[in-house]
Amino acid sequence: MSTLNQIMEKSLSGLRLTREEGLTLYREAPLGDLGDLAHALRMKKVPGGRVTFVIDTNLNYSNVCDAYCTFCAFYRTEKDQDAYTFSVPEMVEKVKRSVQKYGVTTVLIQGGLNPGIPFSYYTDFVSAVRREVPEVHPHFFSAPEIWKMVEVTGRDIRWVLTELKKAGLDTLPGGGAEVLSDRVRLKLSRTKVDTANWLKVHETAHELGYRSTATMMFGHLDEDVDILDHLQAVRAVQDRTQGFTAFIPWSFKPDNTALARKVKEAPGAAAYLRVLALARVFLDNFDHVQGSWFSEGKKTGQMSLYFGADDFGGTIFEENVMHEANYDCKATTDEVVRIIQEAGFTPAQRTTKYEVVKVFEGPQAVGAVAAA
Repeated sequence: MSTLNQIMEKSLSGLRLTREEGLTLYREAPLGDLGDLAHALRMKKVPGGRVTFVIDTNLNYSNVCDAYCTFCAFYRTEKDQDAYTFSVPEMVEKVKRSVQKYGVTTVLIQGGLNPGIPFSYYTDFVSAVRREVPEVHPHFFSAPEIWKMVEVTGRDIRWVLTELKKAGLDTLPGGGAEVLSDRVRLKLSRTKVDTANWLKVHETAHELGYRSTATMMFGHLDEDVDILDHLQAVRAVQDRTQGFTAFIPWSFKPDNTALARKVKEAPGAAAYLRVLALARVFLDNFDHVQGSWFSEGKKTGQMSLYFGADDFGGTIFEENVMHEANYDCKATTDEVVRIIQEAGFTPAQRTTKYEVVKVFEGPQAVGAVAAA
């Protein structure tokens, strides 16, 4: 039996892969074989044909940011004419409109790393949403934003997260990870939170009772070894805390970014599916892996359900970060349900914490994707 087959058999039997074995699998496994392995492991981890999704939207409170990431087309300086920072009442109204117009149950909030915003803004925002829009789950503030609050207050991560928890926050989105390799991060965003503190934000949050997601944006200045470093880092935190609900990879979109001078094209579907499948295989302590139809397109999103994904993310009625990179991909609840059904699965609406609240009818059509 070849080394590659031995690694795949080891994984299928439930044994943990080493970093070196994961690297071999990533580099050498035929894409179809890797996808089959990932799908088999997904069906063991999350049995049955359900694919979950959440009805949500993404809102931004400020595009002013002092990180100046080379991969970002969203940020502005405070002197730019189109810079903005919305007040707490304005943001609460945006949340209310999302509920009234779309019926969202979760709102993901993120913004630029704006040093001019006082810490009270964030706690006031969380408590106002909990008080005025109690039907919405506030899924607010990525690790870089938490780290900016640490810098603004001069307090530590635990204090910041404790105060936010008192205001009503209990989940964090996994944004701002990019690739958890400081060799890469120093080239992408030199002043942004480093790998150790990104991980520390999430581990501390888990210790305080938060749940969070882990993400990865690849396809820029990263290499194979960086992807394995990233997966190994979040797997180690999950071993200690079991606080991550899901892992979500997506690919870099270069348009309108400074990094486009070096990276001309986004990774294709094959590259994305390979990373997704590897994540399912390597992250043996994660229950859920999310297929990012939003970043990769709806057809690739369907294929992701055969490459290890058991979750289809959210509806995304409004989004501005990817929009600034000339990438728009949005979907209604009905469309998400139909896409999942057409792929041969049973859609199930969930909460932010992956509690199923509604199951829809099963597959409506079994076409080329479902037969793959």
